[in-house]
Amino acid sequence: MSWVYISGILILAGINLLTVLGLSLLTGFTGMFSFGHAGFMAIGAYTAAIMTMKLGMNFYLALMVGGLAAMTVSLLIGKLTLNLKGDYFCIATLGFGEAIRLILDNVQFFGGARGLPNIPTDNTTTLINVVVINIIAIIVMVFIIKSRHGRNMVAVREEELAAQVIGINTFKYKIISLAISALYAGIAGGLMAHYLGYIQPLMFKLIKSTELTIIVIFGGLGSISGSVIGAIILTFLPELLRSVYEWRLVVYGAAVILIMATRPQGLMGGKEFSFKWIIRLIKGIKKHKEEVKS
Repeated sequence: MSWVYISGILILAGINLLTVLGLSLLTGFTGMFSFGHAGFMAIGAYTAAIMTMKLGMNFYLALMVGGLAAMTVSLLIGKLTLNLKGDYFCIATLGFGEAIRLILDNVQFFGGARGLPNIPTDNTTTLINVVVINIIAIIVMVFIIKSRHGRNMVAVREEELAAQVIGINTFKYKIISLAISALYAGIAGGLMAHYLGYIQPLMFKLIKSTELTIIVIFGGLGSISGSVIGAIILTFLPELLRSVYEWRLVVYGAAVILIMATRPQGLMGGKEFSFKWIIRLIKGIKKHKEEVKS
């Protein structure tokens, strides 16, 4: 297995992770399920690609424009749908994701069903860029979660009515959460477009949104560490199973079902890795060994 192949999978894992981090804020910490995040990725991917191809814009600036375009659309969608309760919001995001794909499929300016080829890839989405962007994204996300605003989002997830009673503007925190998650997805879409050099609407079907939601649940709702672990495992797993190509999706699905059946709260179950947690774990292992010897 060559380094080029491994670094390619790492880049894809990083792109998935960036989207999953944003989705984790919306689903894991604010309690709103979305099946339309592939739509936000598509907006970011096409916007960033057009900025670099047609306008010759700097790659990093194009990524930000792609992310901000996805965020702007999310504000419009959020204004219309965030008052919907329960499953209705989930269905609305599903419809949004499919609508974006169909629009891209039928507008020739975006390449139509054939997609956009010849997107610049030289010195754009490299492994170093993806790692640095993900580290920044994780640090920003940790600050958001630990801030008063992050705690208010968790309050909305736990009991929306009680949060309203104590004076939390639940609509405001829902729309902020949706906008930040769309920003992350838009930047991830731009990274994907400049890594593959080619994008088409089929890449942003419902199955992509479903895959992202599965990663969030697999890692553990309300856990940034879980999102990181889930994105890495579920991106690598299908590649490791390429030798059994016909059965790899079956094995992939079975592995996800097995984890969810044995550990419904996800791998991390809302917990986070920290230095204190690692020290406690090491002390616990040492104590267990001493007890076994005695």
